[in-house]
Amino acid sequence: MAQERSAAIFGKQIMNTFWAKDRKWVILSLGITLLIVLFGLWTMFHTPSVQWHDRTFKGLYKNYGSQARILLFAVLAYYVLKTIIQRRWVEQWLILKRSSITLLRITRKFHTPIAILAIGVIFLHIVGAFLYGIKLDFANISGLLAGLALLPVPIAGVFRSRGLDRKWHLRLGLIFAVLFLIHAFL
Repeated sequence: MAQERSAAIFGKQIMNTFWAKDRKWVILSLGITLLIVLFGLWTMFHTPSVQWHDRTFKGLYKNYGSQARILLFAVLAYYVLKTIIQRRWVEQWLILKRSSITLLRITRKFHTPIAILAIGVIFLHIVGAFLYGIKLDFANISGLLAGLALLPVPIAGVFRSRGLDRKWHLRLGLIFAVLFLIHAFL
């Protein structure tokens, strides 16, 4: 019992150390995301409402979707590299193994800040889609499902950073990733 308690305390200390190291990047990305979202909303709502159903406005919010796609691939790269290292798929190639470990360190460091930026850009994409008008077709329905699946992911990520998660962040993130890929490429 005492060993379990000390292991739990040690695990929380490790999580707090990670949070202390990543805090500056998270705060910086929150500030940048806030600026991007405010500017994007200002741009959208200062467009005359007659133009909300125009092709140029559609291009604007689709650009936000394309930017979010690039950011999400950077976020998902962390899980791909982690799986490659854990399953020892690059064990026999030393150069590939070293570069994979280096990329894993980089993606681990920037996973949360890039995810925060991606969520902000996704928010702009969703607002633009609603302003443009939603039709009940496959692209819009899959986008709505992906947006709904995204809602609990950052909350589970906060629990994950506190050491209170039971793999919910990973599970919900994978559900979102599948729905996102369906929305983006089908």
